[in-house]
Amino acid sequence: MNATRVLLQQRQPMIKFLGKRTPPARIDHAPHAHPASPTHELPESFASYRKKAQQHGPLNPQKSSIPPVGQIGGHSARSLGSVEPAKGEYFDRSELPSRFRRTPWSQAEMDAIESGGASMFA
Repeated sequence: MNATRVLLQQRQPMIKFLGKRTPPARIDHAPHAHPASPTHELPESFASYRKKAQQHGPLNPQKSSIPPVGQIGGHSARSLGSVEPAKGEYFDRSELPSRFRRTPWSQAEMDAIESGGASMFA
């Protein structure tokens, strides 16, 4: 325990700071537009920003035909559409054509994995 204390006391940081640390005299906390903003101005209110904003589609639920998260229970399942995949879509890898399926592991590959690759060079 004493050896650790001695080691820690002799450690010096590798970075050297020049001069005394002084915070700036005045900091402007007033809101301002982001430098990369396309309009370079702040919105009038959050509500007006929300009407125009898009994240992964429109944020205004009245404009989109897809019900927003949390409101799916208010619609019947029939109105949400079919659960069958469309042509060219698959739900499981086993439904794909054989050229896209996973190839089974060979015994040599399993032995190489279990030995950490050493069996390939022995």
